Amino acid sequence: MRLSRYFLPILRETPKEADIVSHRLMLRAGMLRQEAAGIYAFLPLGLRVLKKICDIVRQEQDRAGAIELLMPNIQSAELWRESGRYDDYGKEMLRIKDRHERDLLFGPTNEEMITEIFRAYVRSYKDLPLNLYHIQWKFRDEIRPRFGLMRGREFLMKDAYSFDLDYAGSKHAYNRMFVAYLRTFARLGLKSIPMVAESGPIGGSLSHEFIILASTGESEVFCHRDYLDFPVPGEDVDFNDVAGLQAIVDKWTSLYAATSEKHEADKFAKLPADKQMSARGIEVGHIFHFGTKYSEPMKAVVNGPDGAEHAVHMGSYGIGPSRLVAALIEAFHDDAGIKWPEPVAPFKVVILNLKQGDSATDQASENVYGELSAKGVEVLYHDLDERPGSKFATADLIGVPYQVLIGPKGLAAGTIEVKRRIDGSRENLSPAAAVDLLTR
Repeated sequence: MRLSRYFLPILRETPKEADIVSHRLMLRAGMLRQEAAGIYAFLPLGLRVLKKICDIVRQEQDRAGAIELLMPNIQSAELWRESGRYDDYGKEMLRIKDRHERDLLFGPTNEEMITEIFRAYVRSYKDLPLNLYHIQWKFRDEIRPRFGLMRGREFLMKDAYSFDLDYAGSKHAYNRMFVAYLRTFARLGLKSIPMVAESGPIGGSLSHEFIILASTGESEVFCHRDYLDFPVPGEDVDFNDVAGLQAIVDKWTSLYAATSEKHEADKFAKLPADKQMSARGIEVGHIFHFGTKYSEPMKAVVNGPDGAEHAVHMGSYGIGPSRLVAALIEAFHDDAGIKWPEPVAPFKVVILNLKQGDSATDQASENVYGELSAKGVEVLYHDLDERPGSKFATADLIGVPYQVLIGPKGLAAGTIEVKRRIDGSRENLSPAAAVDLLTR
C-alpha cells in the first residue's frame, strides 16, 4: 500500500479529550475517530489491527471446538423477561421500541438469545456438548464512558456459550475456554494471568478474569511472581483430554492471583516476599460458569440417557477485540508511539524513501516495495514528499515492526537500513538481503 493512496489522518498534536496512552496514540495515529461519547469509527489502520485480532481469536475458538454463528444486535425484551434480567440489568441497557410499540433492546450480551436458539433446535443429550460463539458489536450505556476503547459504550465482543448435560461436562467446557484464552493472548503477544473474579450481572459461581500487566493498567492486581514464567500450552494441546486440560487449569490456578475486588491481603502476605507482585492490570477476557441459571427459567432442556428432561449446564466466555486494540498499545509503546507485536501489526514493513524525487532512491524503494508485495508481505510505502524527520516520526507513531530506510548515502554503499521498532536495533543490508530478512 502506497501512503499517497492510503487514508491515514495523522495528528501532530495530542487531542485534549484523550486521558490515557492508548487513546492518545490511536487518535494521533489515525486509527479511530470519536463520533459520540464512547462511540468510535475505526479508520483503515485501526481496522487492520482489529481484524488481525479477530482472526487469532477465531482460530483459537475453532481449535477448541467452538462453532461460529452470528446473532442480531437488536433483541426482544421478552427473552430478557423470561430470564428475569430485563428489569435487573440497569440503565446500561439501551431500551428501545419499534413502530408497533414492542419493547426491544440493543444487546449488551447474548445469554438469553443463545439459550432461545439452543432450545429451539436441540432436544437430545446426544447433540451435546455444544459451544456456539460469535463476534458482534454490543452496546452498554456507560454512565461515564472514558479512556477511549477501554471503556466505551459500543464495543466489539467475542462471546461463546457452552451447553452440557451435567456439571462435569460443563466444567470441561470451561477448561477448554480457559486454555484457549491462554493461547489466544499469547499469540497476540500478551502474557495473561487468570484471576478469580466477580461474575457481576452475568451470574454464576465460577469466574476468571484474564489480566495482562501494564504500568498504565486500569486497576491494581495481586499475584504470585511465578506466573510470569509459566509456559503457555502449545498448539498441540488436546482439547478432548479431560484430565490433561484439568491439569493445565490446576497449574494456572495453583498460586495466588486476584483482582482488587477479590484480594485477600492476609493470604497475599503469606507469600514469600520475593514472590509477591502487585501491579497495574488490564482485563482482556472474562469467563463464567453459571450452571442452569438461564436454562431453568427459559426451559432449555434435553432428554437425558435416563429418558428424563435435564436443564442444560451453561457457561459464557468473553473477549473484547476492540478493547484488546487499546490493551496492546498500553502494553507496547514508548514516547514516540506504538510498538505493535508482529502478529497484530497493521503492516509488517514500512518503507521510508528518504529523498523522494531522487531517481536512485525512488527506484530502490519501488524495487523493494515490489519484491516484498510480490512475496505476500504487508508493506506500507511512505512515498510522500516529506522531510526524513517527519517520516521517521510517522513510522514510529504507527508502530510497524520493521522500518526500511532508503537514502542516497546508504545506496552509494550498496545498502539500505532495516530498523526493528520493538527494540530500535538496526542493520545495514543489501536490498536483496533485506528482502530475504523481511520475508522469513
